[in-house]
Amino acid sequence: MSNHPTPPRLSLRGITKQYPGCLANDDIHLDIAAAEIHALLGENGAGKSTLMKVIYGLVKPDHGEVLWDGLPLDVKDPAHARKMGIGMVFQHFSLFDTLTVTENIALALGDDAGDLTSLANKIRSVSEKYGMAINPEREIHTLSVGERQRVEIVRCLVQDIRLLILDEPTSVLTPQEVETLFVTLRQLASEGCSILFISHKLNEVKALCHRATVLRGGRVSGACIPAQEDTISMAKMMVGDDTPVSTTYPKVLGSEPVLTIKDLSLHSDDPFGVHLKNLNLTVNAGEIVGIAGVAGNGQEELLASLSGETLSPAGTISFRDTQVATLTPEKRRAMGLGFVPEERLGRGAVPEMSLTENALLTGFLTGIVNKGMVAWKKTEAFADQIISDYKVKTAGRHAQADSLSGGNLQKFIIGREILQNPKILIAAHPTWGVDIGAATAIHKALIKLRDQGAAILVVSEDIDELFLISDRIGAICDGQLSPLKPTPESSIEELGRMMAGDFSTTPAHAQSSQAEHS
Repeated sequence: MSNHPTPPRLSLRGITKQYPGCLANDDIHLDIAAAEIHALLGENGAGKSTLMKVIYGLVKPDHGEVLWDGLPLDVKDPAHARKMGIGMVFQHFSLFDTLTVTENIALALGDDAGDLTSLANKIRSVSEKYGMAINPEREIHTLSVGERQRVEIVRCLVQDIRLLILDEPTSVLTPQEVETLFVTLRQLASEGCSILFISHKLNEVKALCHRATVLRGGRVSGACIPAQEDTISMAKMMVGDDTPVSTTYPKVLGSEPVLTIKDLSLHSDDPFGVHLKNLNLTVNAGEIVGIAGVAGNGQEELLASLSGETLSPAGTISFRDTQVATLTPEKRRAMGLGFVPEERLGRGAVPEMSLTENALLTGFLTGIVNKGMVAWKKTEAFADQIISDYKVKTAGRHAQADSLSGGNLQKFIIGREILQNPKILIAAHPTWGVDIGAATAIHKALIKLRDQGAAILVVSEDIDELFLISDRIGAICDGQLSPLKPTPESSIEELGRMMAGDFSTTPAHAQSSQAEHS
């Protein structure tokens, strides 16, 4: 019998990666044992993504080495990583909508896929074994977001997986789907698979992970056993003691309707879109209404109807008492609408344009444009104010939008809208992929705007966020909207059922409350 201890499944020794103007990873050391579920925590820009890409062979480190079962390993590319038993599920899925589950997985496996019939049988067997049953013949566009994530995970499991890397795996799942995923991950770990779990949801980290490593500014800033910590202490490790982290906000109920939707229906022309069906909703001055939902259940169509990107749906949309369903986005903005789209780059900001130019895109009604002429000094001052007030980390107002981290660009977009003092703010996924420090800053800005009397509608897939900031809450599923109820009277379990389309679980008193507000 050997007296030598078993080496870690994966060891990183002194991993360093420099990009122009950015030291992404700085002498990082990390060990992940066999059968361990290990969390990697850190703010946006802390170096997590670069480190994952090093492990998966997408990025070559400048210095340091990777050890696999104690032996040096030069991961040449993702195909090589997969052959070694390393699988990765990215936050944004890479699936072809018009192909079947089997065809998508075959494309990912390449020559290792074998014939499609055998692969389909293996997919069916493996998915059932791990409680993630999925039909190999289904086309991707017919699957829910949760089912699509199953495809990505099963793609890894049909190989001889020994290390599974998951990047924000629960951000698109209902609470019930999260529990199912955790059962699967615990089963994998019990069979010896190591799991690297990247998440901003510290409650989930505490419930699932054996150990955690924290990155800050590209370096390892700490480590902990999540079960022995609370979410506040882990958050402080991520952002430092100087950054306040709020866990509760007072709840209020407005009484003066500002945004009113009645019998809103919309037929989507997108073959993969969702039809809206008789939506009714009121958002009052001085309150935040939160709408939960798994992606692809009508959120995009609802947001497009409210912003003015889609005109003339059936039903009515009113700002105060003015019908706006046929008004352009510019006219709605002139009436006090602020809008934060779900997609930061491409819709919230133009990647190749400077922050000054991006400030102009929606801030043109603030006096920085006069008779068609842009007052650039005023525009620059507006951009500088956003950067200063919202602590946007950037090289300056001349920096391109795509040079910012996701969290910093989100703070810029949120700040651009709020500094225009909107009467109505519609925000889609306001803290999507954003670290806890930036999320806290965004939440406080929304609460401050609410307390100044604005009506705010937040559409998000992050249930924890909605319970944190919403005064009333509901869910959208398959183009239908549940009744709303005061957030303190709801529960995560009930909201999860509504996200799955079970509106009947809402008690009658909540429906009458909604009718009063509508």
